[in-house]
Amino acid sequence: MYRVLIVDDSSTARALIKKSLDVCGLVAAQYLEARNGKEALDILKKETVDLVLTDVNMPEMDGFNLLRRIKSSPKLFDVPVVVITSLKNRTAEQILKKEQASAVLGKPLSIPEVHRMLKNQLHLI
Repeated sequence: MYRVLIVDDSSTARALIKKSLDVCGLVAAQYLEARNGKEALDILKKETVDLVLTDVNMPEMDGFNLLRRIKSSPKLFDVPVVVITSLKNRTAEQILKKEQASAVLGKPLSIPEVHRMLKNQLHLI
């Protein structure tokens, strides 16, 4: 069973992300949720996860800083981080990839794009 951490300050967005993952085949996943990067790091100190999906714009700690913190941690470095953002454009995507994001998805989520990411980039299904 996969353990997935979903990080977004919107409970509606978190629910939509879960539904998208379920539709794409992660029906047996266990989902953990955080409202911002700070909460996500607190969870990651205690829990092991297979995948982090994070929004960019959040209070307290945004997705850029969360990504940097995960990728600078020897314990967390190998955890794939997928950034979901309404700011998706070539420049933002290049910056996020440079910061070692596994994938960058645009909002609203596209089921084919989520499925492709899970299958091709993360080999989760």
